[in-house]
Amino acid sequence: MKAATRTRGPAGALIALALAVLTLLTAGAPRATADTSVSAVAEALRESPVYVDPAAAGQLSRADADALAKKIEDADKPLFVAVLPDGYPTQNLFTDLRTATGITGVYAIRLGDRFGARADSSVLPRTAVRNLVGSVQGEDTAAQLEDFTDRALANMGGSAPAGWDSSKGRGGVPATALITVGALLVVGGAGAYTMARRNRRRREKEERAALERLRVVVDEDITAFGEELDRLDFRPGEPGADDAMRGDYAHALDAYDQAKTFMAAARRPGDVRAVTQALEDGRFSLARLAARREGRPLPERRPPCFFDPRHGPSVADATWTPPGGTPREVPVCAADRVRLAEGRDPAVREVETDYGRRPYWDAGPAYGPWAGGYFGGGILPGLLVGTVLGSMLATPAYGAGYGYDYAGQDGFGGGYEGGDVSGADFDPGDFGGFGDGGDFGGGGDFGGGNQDFGGGF
Repeated sequence: MKAATRTRGPAGALIALALAVLTLLTAGAPRATADTSVSAVAEALRESPVYVDPAAAGQLSRADADALAKKIEDADKPLFVAVLPDGYPTQNLFTDLRTATGITGVYAIRLGDRFGARADSSVLPRTAVRNLVGSVQGEDTAAQLEDFTDRALANMGGSAPAGWDSSKGRGGVPATALITVGALLVVGGAGAYTMARRNRRRREKEERAALERLRVVVDEDITAFGEELDRLDFRPGEPGADDAMRGDYAHALDAYDQAKTFMAAARRPGDVRAVTQALEDGRFSLARLAARREGRPLPERRPPCFFDPRHGPSVADATWTPPGGTPREVPVCAADRVRLAEGRDPAVREVETDYGRRPYWDAGPAYGPWAGGYFGGGILPGLLVGTVLGSMLATPAYGAGYGYDYAGQDGFGGGYEGGDVSGADFDPGDFGGFGDGGDFGGGGDFGGGNQDFGGGF
């Protein structure tokens, strides 16, 4: 068992509450305004998601810092951002900051003109951190932090720490700390139940939000398939129709009805996988029917077009190189094969996110079941290598079923629990991330080398 999971029982709840009490008791202690130690940075981050070192004030204005903090707080995500001056000590910087802050989450640091990030794997997988960091390299401070924040918030799990709401404006030793001590002594193990119930409610809320976002996309898919059936204009009794044609047509109709039934019954994001499986099966039946009516050889069973499964079964594999990424072979429809051959962009399926329209593979983990139903098998991770969704599929949470249960049998997001207080009791091996190359971390804590960015989108 990993160290980060040992505090889940009643005793762990007591430890977590005790750490919260110690934080409250020490919050009002006087400190020099010039103190920019890791402890001081951690204390500031427990009260607000953005910290700017006085010596780095020229890198990020107060207005930009406040706007960034508000965006993170409004999103209710455990994202911590620090802007530090060039020359700030980097030895074990991330690990020490995470230890001092004591909160699971994503930690991003702009140090001089360098940038890196780390995250607890329960909030954002290591590969996703790498991709996000690589996608914002070379930008100025304000743009870099803005872009990283937008992309991280769209893909990370967890909720913001309560301290961002309750700790503002404290002075001295607050009465709430004394009340908390009393509650700690009286209720004891009840804290474990309360924490578990809170996490369960949070996961349920995240599941509902993810399902509603998926519902829009899946309804579009079902409607598009229904329109294909209408355009087909096939009548089972028409001249030339045989039993094989009627069988294909009946199978397509059944798939259409199944997709609608499965979507109406969906209660979790993982339930969507059955819907897109039915649609993929129905479209293949239509392709067989079309071949029979036109006297062509029956098509082989191939995955849908990678760029948009609504295009129907693919007809070939084509080499495609995404912007800033590496070439890979992807299944394409006839129209997209022509577009690529002519040097044009394929017709990519984009979906709505909180940060604008994006390709489905860059829109967050909720689309794992949706894509898994269309592609299935072992093909999907290879197609999505280097993408945000591909990073999620590579984690144990997605495992064998590629999102069959959205993120495994134990709940949404594989146990996203960002914002929880763990203190120093976390596994550094689960706190991973990357910098912009070189030995930024003074021993590997803030870096990883440019080789870590290979194969990304």
